[in-house]
Amino acid sequence: MYWRPGWDPTPADEWRTKVEALVRTPAWIMDGNYGGTLDIRLAACDAVVFLDIPRLVCLWRVMRRQLQHGDRNREELPTGCPERLTWEFLKWIWTYPARRRGSILRRLEALEPRKRVYVLRSSREMDRFVDGLADA
Repeated sequence: MYWRPGWDPTPADEWRTKVEALVRTPAWIMDGNYGGTLDIRLAACDAVVFLDIPRLVCLWRVMRRQLQHGDRNREELPTGCPERLTWEFLKWIWTYPARRRGSILRRLEALEPRKRVYVLRSSREMDRFVDGLADA
């Protein structure tokens, strides 16, 4: 919902308005590292799943996706946004732990106790989490 064709980002004020509308719906799941709207999402959510995956794993998965999909559009990507690998994105992944991870974890720790927070650090933990949802 954020990216428009050609990997054109939604302008910040428009994106914020869109997220405010989305979180007013009865049920939603939102994905992404959009720091400009994290406050809205954390205030409205009942649970957070934070994927705290090692950066080497993230880098490997991004490279694998590029090899698998080349310059084609993956089904889950918006039309006009083919798979791409840029130095900017690789740098973003590499610097994420030092630049953003700590502040996000602190914000999650500060959430009200009624909000469930799941920090998943491996594929095994993610699989167990998803399996647990099926059992619930």
